[in-house]
Amino acid sequence: MTVDTSIGALARRRGALPADASVSRWPAAPVTVLLISLVVPLVLSVGPLAVSAFRLVLLALAVPCLASWLSGKAGRIRAVDILVALFCLWSALAIAMVHGPAEAVEPGGMLFLETFVAYLVARCYVRTYGDMVATARVLFTLVAAFLPLALWETFTGQKLTLQLFRAVMPTIADTSTEIRWGLSRVQGPFEHPILFGVFCGSVAALTYLVLGQETGRVRRQVTTAAVVLTSMCSLSSGPWVAILAQLALLGWHGLLGPIEARWRILWVLGGLTYVVLELASDQSVPQILTRYAFDPWTAFYRLLIFEYGWASVMGHPLFGTGFGEWPRPSWMPASIDMFWLVPAVRHGLPAAMLMLLAFFTAFLGVSLKPYRDERLLSCRTAYLITMTSFFLAGWTVHFWMATYVLFMFLLGSGMWLLDSDGGAITDARSRRRPVRMSRPAAPTRFSRRAP
Repeated sequence: MTVDTSIGALARRRGALPADASVSRWPAAPVTVLLISLVVPLVLSVGPLAVSAFRLVLLALAVPCLASWLSGKAGRIRAVDILVALFCLWSALAIAMVHGPAEAVEPGGMLFLETFVAYLVARCYVRTYGDMVATARVLFTLVAAFLPLALWETFTGQKLTLQLFRAVMPTIADTSTEIRWGLSRVQGPFEHPILFGVFCGSVAALTYLVLGQETGRVRRQVTTAAVVLTSMCSLSSGPWVAILAQLALLGWHGLLGPIEARWRILWVLGGLTYVVLELASDQSVPQILTRYAFDPWTAFYRLLIFEYGWASVMGHPLFGTGFGEWPRPSWMPASIDMFWLVPAVRHGLPAAMLMLLAFFTAFLGVSLKPYRDERLLSCRTAYLITMTSFFLAGWTVHFWMATYVLFMFLLGSGMWLLDSDGGAITDARSRRRPVRMSRPAAPTRFSRRAP
């Protein structure tokens, strides 16, 4: 006889969850196709456009998602939706003001697809607890599939993933192989090892807290460890910050689970630690943290990026510098390895503020909503930990291409929690209830039925 030790089963036995709540194994087809397309390094040149697999999928889903969103099938229109849409509109306007209206059509359209449509796919098709579990299952499956390929690449330096894809399709170019600690940084199917690390690492909390509710404890720990190992093959400080932050928050959640105020305690401790470090040292906290990076020079270089990037924002606060040169020393490359700074430099402060407002409106909305159901609480915690990891990593790396699409998708994947009443959940996609076998009631002395 096998015993189900999953969180969901234990909660059902305690009476905290409905026994008829079911989970679909895979999410809706648009979600599955989009997530798979993110790890397909296809690149096609169509005139001046570089068309990737996920852009084709987003283009096909744009009209259905917009129609579903406007009709109310994805729940009521929320402030986060409006802020994300306004970010796209302002960014397109800023490009038009800097480069001219004709030059804004292509980048504005691409930004709309990769930002708003990617967000809407999650808003429209991740609507229940079952949808979120199924989405986490697809993400984990994709990351787990890359683990043996990543280990091969990190020990041999051979980009086996791209070689396999290149045998059947045109793909992105190989990056130069960089060695750290005697190991090769893994590029995987992405443009840079940093993107590989961020993409894979973003699945850790979802694997442990969401997908893990439907599995036993040992399997939950093994699957999460596989995600962590795959992400760490990038050998990059930014992804490592994100994954270690998730592990630390998961550990805090596990150790202090019975304490309702555990997150407020963490905020207070974090704030006090920051103040003490600022007062006790003649360096700022970011400067102190550069000592613990893989390469202290690259970490210090990011501080320079922020310094000169912010000076550029102050010089062009309304519409930014577009895709042209931004003021900096001649020896500094044009790339900006800081996601939260890029919109401000390229499209002005309004664009950066709209993106940050969308992020924190979603984050605070989910964090402040009360829930009684154990699985809803786990989904909320996983969503907030995932968003926290993106926020921290965004100060050290830039998200672009598939990793940026994943970020916007995951941002929208928690909006269904705002539509929940916080009570017991039943998967709306379930078409029938499982048959429950029960013993007939034992006859009593007052029963008229013969035993």
